[in-house]
Formats: sequence, structure tokens, C-alpha cells
Amino acid sequence: MLDWNLIGIGAAFIIYFAVMIYIGFFYFKKTKTTSDYVLGGRKLHPFVAAMSAEASDMSGWLLLGLPGLAYATGMSAAGWTAIGLAIGTYLNWKFIAKRLRIYTHKAKDSLTIPEFITNRFNEKRGFITAIASVFILIFFIVYTSAQFKAGGVLFSSLMTIYGVDLSAIGITDVSTLYVAGVLVCALIVVCYTFTGGFRAVCITDTIQGLLMLFALILVPVIACIVLFGDGITFASAGIDPEMFSLFHQYDAASGVFEFVSVFTIVSGLAWGFGYFGQPHILPRFMAIENPEEVPKARMAAMVWVILSLSAAIFVGLIGQLMFPDPATLGGNPEEVFIQMTGSVFGALPFIAGIIYCGILGAVMSTASSQLLVASSSISQDIYKNLINKSAPDRRLLMISRVTVLAVSAIAIILALNQASTVFNIVANAWAGFGCTFGTVILLGLFWKRMNWQGALAGIIVGGVVSLGWGTYLAGPTGLYEMVPGVIASLIAIYVVSKLTAEPEKEITDLYDEYVAEIGDRST
Repeated sequence: MLDWNLIGIGAAFIIYFAVMIYIGFFYFKKTKTTSDYVLGGRKLHPFVAAMSAEASDMSGWLLLGLPGLAYATGMSAAGWTAIGLAIGTYLNWKFIAKRLRIYTHKAKDSLTIPEFITNRFNEKRGFITAIASVFILIFFIVYTSAQFKAGGVLFSSLMTIYGVDLSAIGITDVSTLYVAGVLVCALIVVCYTFTGGFRAVCITDTIQGLLMLFALILVPVIACIVLFGDGITFASAGIDPEMFSLFHQYDAASGVFEFVSVFTIVSGLAWGFGYFGQPHILPRFMAIENPEEVPKARMAAMVWVILSLSAAIFVGLIGQLMFPDPATLGGNPEEVFIQMTGSVFGALPFIAGIIYCGILGAVMSTASSQLLVASSSISQDIYKNLINKSAPDRRLLMISRVTVLAVSAIAIILALNQASTVFNIVANAWAGFGCTFGTVILLGLFWKRMNWQGALAGIIVGGVVSLGWGTYLAGPTGLYEMVPGVIASLIAIYVVSKLTAEPEKEITDLYDEYVAEIGDRST
């Protein structure tokens, strides 16, 4: 007997996967050099840059982690995090985008963040490149595993919701479904990243970003129409009004709402600083064809971010009405968007499938960008800059593609741990990059006196404090590791730069040229 639910959802997935893979192979023919593969030849349209930056930024966290947090604890933690991210997005596009585009081009046409930092300070020993690349690999393996994990959660949830029987192919339990989902998600991402490189990733990001926004707005709106049409409201359902407060948070252990601590507010807002150091977002700035078009990209990015973050939190709050008993979600709040889509569009499996592709879009857009940066870190930063400066493009392309496979394999292994949450994994990696690179990028663009010793100190101290605090102190203190990590990194950069020699004239002259080109034009 045919399972029309499976056929409808499967058809949507197949069409979606086919389009993504086609784009990858289409750009495979156009990718001739390492610059093409890593940065698309710096020919990115401002709208594509905006959508690609935001889609690769938000990840499966946007459709699973953030709604799950809002469902479980209310508006506060999710709301402060969203506010921090919206502010961070604006500041990143306003003060970093154009400057980074111009400076990376002047600094020996730098293609990656480690390469730019090295060239910015003319560090010839390879210390910055080596240390920065190690941190990139560590944090991106973890970050990519979160995306594959989100794919596993989606796949296993769908099979459970629709009661699909896959015993004929040996899949008989939820754990096996989860593993299958992780593997399928990873396979598709690797296919189009491996083949097409930067331009393929940016085009697929744009498609996926629009799909994510469509899904996030449509599902809760239809859910409201259904619920309110049946006379179900927050008041009639007995939902505590404090669920909508930015200053109260539900504590599952005590079963009551508590005042939000200052640390919770600061930790949420601190997410915004992470934007300054994300190696998978910053290359979109570096790749914009015309720096003068950054304001157009900024406008598109801000509209997308505000709408998507607001809708994601709304999903979690509406989920309280639709699923008042958390057990309905199998004890996992991060399934609220998946379950809501199934409830609202249960009779329209193809439409539901398109919505679920929005989750896949979130997962795949981020994972592909992260794999691309990890591959460039090995091929460009380590191999070309430290091992073989005259390496031909063909060899660098091969190394990049092999790295994609290797990083994916390790990320898959980490993703098989079902105990962790998408939100927490992303939070750890996001803070890691913000502390490691955010301070260095920010001061490197605005402080002429900064030298390579200060940059190296900032990278090491920021990365180590982020890892240490996140592992041992974030839980007991309630303070997000971004805060102490950024403070420690800033202090290290300033103190070490002041205690060591001033930058060489060649470096300060290049800085002056960059500042002159920026001019008085505000972006």
C-alpha cells in the first residue's frame, strides 16, 4: 500500500536535493582557481552576499534551537539572544563589511581570515596562520556536527510523526533513524560543497535563506489561524503571561518563573559580538564585487534577520498552545517547529515537505559554508602559506576537496552523540570564534598601533578562555563564555601590543592607504 505522506514529503526532498546538487555541478565547471573556490573571484552581488551571510549564520539553530529555547523557558533567554544577534548583525555590516572588503584586497589580496590577519601585520614566521587554523578546525568540526545533528533530529522526527515503517531496510528504532538522517544530510552537503565551491555555496545559501524565512513565517501564522479558530488562546489555555516577559524565565526544575539575572541578559546580548569573528560569515564581505554596495546588502540582511528571529521565537511561544505537554515532543523542545509543521500541514504532505526543506536549508547553508572555510584553512593557510608557496591551483583545489571529506567525517562522528542539543553546540562554537577572531578583526581594522604579537596573543587567549570557561564555568556561573573570552582577548591584545615594538613602517603605510580609501563615506 502506498504511503502518500512519505511520497509527498519525499518528492519535495528529492526536488530540493536535486536543485542543490545541480547548482554544485554547474559551478564545478566555472571553478578554475583557488580564488574561485574560496572567494568566488570577489564577484558577489550584494543581495546574494546578504542572504548568504545570514543563511550561513543562522543554521539549524534558527529553526530548532531558538524555538526550542522559547518553548522551554519563555521569551527572556531567546529574546535577549535575538536582540543581541540583531544588534550584532547591524554593527557587523555597518562597521566591518566595507572595511574588511577593502583591507583584505589591499593586504596581498587575502582570501581567508587567517591569511588576512597574517598579511595585515606582516607576520612572516607563520605563527598566526598555524594557531588560527588550528582553532578554525576545532570550532568548525564542532559547529558542523551541530548542523548534521539537526539533520538527524529532522529525519528521525519525521519518520516518527508520520509513522513511516522502514523495517524493510533494517531501520527499526528512533536511534537508527537519527543516524540515517545525519548521514543523508552530510552526504548532500558534501556533494555540492565538494564540487562547486564558494559560488555554489552562496547561490544555494540564497535559495535556502529565502526558504527558511518563508517556512518560519508561514507555519506559526497558519497555526494561529487554526488554534484561534478553535477558540484556543493563551488566556484560555492558562499560559502564564510571564512566558512573554523579557525579565522572567521558566525554570523546569522548580516549575515556576524566576527573575532573569543580569548574567542572562548580558550573555544573550553578548551573542552579537560573535559576528565580528565568524570565518564563515566574514568572507561574504570580502567577496562583494563593489564595496560601495554594502549598504544595499546591509538593508536586505537586517530585514531578513529581524523577521526570521522574531518568527522563530513566535514558533516557540505558539508551541506552548499547540503542545502544552512537553511529552508530546518526545521530551525534546527543539522538535517544536517540526511537530507544529506536521500538525498544521498533516493533510498536505508535499507542502509540509517544502517547509521541512526550510530546516534542511538552514542546516545545509551553514554546514557548507563551514566546510568551505575549513578546507581553505588547510589548503590556503597551512599548505600554500606555510608548506609550498608555489603550489599550483590544481593541487590546492584537490587539498581543499579532500579536507571537506575529512572534516565531514569527524563531524559526523561527533553528531552521533544524541545527548547534546543543537543550541548548546552552536553556542559553544559561536563564542569560540567571537573570542578567537572577533577582537583581532575589530582592533585590526580600527587600531593602527596593534602589532602581530598582540594579534597572536588575542587569538590564543581568546580561544583558550572560551574553551575553558565554556567547559568548566559557564554552567556554575550562568555567564556565557563570550563575555570573559572577549574581555581577556582585548586585554591581551592591548597589553602585548604596548609592551612590544611598534608595527613596521610598511605596515602602518598600508593601514594609512586603507583608511584613506575608506575616506569619510559612512557605510
